[in-house]
Amino acid sequence: MEPLLSVRELGKSFVSSRSSGQNNGERAFAVNGVSFDVGRGETFGIVGESGCGKTTLARLILRLIPPDGGGVTLQGENWLAARGRKLRATRRSMQIIFQDPATSLNPRMKAEDLLAEPLVIHDSSMSHLQRRDEAVRMLRAVGLDETALGRYPHEFSGGQKQRFSIARALILRPALVVADEPVASLDVSVGAQILDLLNRLKRELQLTMVLISHSMPVVAQMADRVAVMRAGKFVEAGSAEQIFGAPQNEYTRELLRAVPVLPPFGPLASR
Repeated sequence: MEPLLSVRELGKSFVSSRSSGQNNGERAFAVNGVSFDVGRGETFGIVGESGCGKTTLARLILRLIPPDGGGVTLQGENWLAARGRKLRATRRSMQIIFQDPATSLNPRMKAEDLLAEPLVIHDSSMSHLQRRDEAVRMLRAVGLDETALGRYPHEFSGGQKQRFSIARALILRPALVVADEPVASLDVSVGAQILDLLNRLKRELQLTMVLISHSMPVVAQMADRVAVMRAGKFVEAGSAEQIFGAPQNEYTRELLRAVPVLPPFGPLASR
């Protein structure tokens, strides 16, 4: 079966600078020749320490920044070559859950307008009532109710903001969701609730997800397959069982040794 997402030899470099801040003309790779596939309904976890290139890779996949080279295919279509209507249609199919929802939500807009905004942009045929009904449906799916529609972002708690951001990302029913450190800014207990929510939504909505995290326990609870990233490259990739149960790379073993207790791994463990 053809993968939903296919990434081939993706790369991105930046001009490096001396400690004084002056350009020395050299380039450093943030992402260097990364390739992987993600099947439909699968959660593909990418784990590594801060600065290894995970977020840059996520931005490349979403075409928020241009790559130096390589390819990205979504549902059999060349995503990097998409233009015009094809670009707009494919953009709708890919959504992101940000690490810090507070920075991704316009503080001057009410929740109803924020939640309906993707529908206004991508589906102008919907009436205001239809958009409101869809907004309420998605709020309930993430554990909020319609009273949230009249509130501003600052009136939500951290966990509620992330629930709202998840609803906003899913309201277009995207083919692919990229979750970039979705619980890194939350307390441990609240983060655990968000992971449970994402696992439930994955089952109910048959989501396909790329999960970015520096946390081995977070990836262990969510991912079907895992890639370990270091200095812009994947050093190891395989099933969650293989990566967490029998890692082959020393760097992977180092990351695992730094975790006091690893939870039961794989999304089935949370059922």
